[in-house]
Amino acid sequence: MAFLEDGNHTAVTEFILLGLTNDPVLRVILFVIILCIYVVTVLGNLSTILLIRVSSQLHHPMYFFLSHLAFADIGYSSSVTPNMLVNFLVERNTISYFGCGIQLGSVVFFGSTECFILAAMAYDRFMAICNPLLYSIKMSTQVCVQLLLVAYIGGFLNTWSFTICFYSLMFCGNNGVNHFFCDFAPLVELSCSDVSVPAVVPSFTAGSIIVVTVFVIAVSYIYILITILKMRSTEGRHKAFSTCTSHLTAVTLFYGTITFIYVMPKSSYSTDQNKVVSVFYMVVIPMLNPLIYSLRNNEIKGALKRHISRKIFS
Repeated sequence: MAFLEDGNHTAVTEFILLGLTNDPVLRVILFVIILCIYVVTVLGNLSTILLIRVSSQLHHPMYFFLSHLAFADIGYSSSVTPNMLVNFLVERNTISYFGCGIQLGSVVFFGSTECFILAAMAYDRFMAICNPLLYSIKMSTQVCVQLLLVAYIGGFLNTWSFTICFYSLMFCGNNGVNHFFCDFAPLVELSCSDVSVPAVVPSFTAGSIIVVTVFVIAVSYIYILITILKMRSTEGRHKAFSTCTSHLTAVTLFYGTITFIYVMPKSSYSTDQNKVVSVFYMVVIPMLNPLIYSLRNNEIKGALKRHISRKIFS
């Protein structure tokens, strides 16, 4: 049953995800496209993780963080994509109240963790380029593990704030979520209880994470740029900058779409635009990250060639 009587209210026990479109032809086309993207996402990120694990040449802090970025991308995409694919095949896609909370928590956890990992990767590039003599000390295994713990703990704390606020909301009427997953904003719109506190707390925690991680990334790259400009060797400049281009591309794509969704005024774009941008940063970007790093990173390409050569000639 979708509703249960609770005093004078009718409590919602499940939600209907309205999805991206009702056009049956477009639904089939999108199903095929997004299924292909999801398969590439999982295979690409798993390949990145395995390659980093088996290649001793890639046992460096940058690739340590990259392997966890790949793990976060798999979790991030898997939080919404399988359910979205089901939505294309069924007439009425429902998700339970608790299932909705779990999906929301998963999205927030992996998304927040990815923000912290991107910041840690920027700090790693800062240490490698600006303090190369101290790099092995400043980015020791212990330091890398500590930075990673901060990323996962930060993701958990942000998830906790969203989850607590979600379960504090009361739903007693319309249960149609105008999205392809349980996003917090459309859920708040459905609530029939006071949303002044539940709506503000998650915005504050998520906003704080974005501000802090963007600040770390921006400061790191300002120092990196200053250091590169001071280099006399053109080859040295090119080598230093080439180690940052993959990360900069990933950061620009991820934070650019997040800014569109969460920073721009709501009146400046429609719900349909919101859905399209959400598909890009939750489904497409997790697929692009392994491609960006593999195509623009000579060490990864070299490690992949060596590994393939060993398999062929062994």
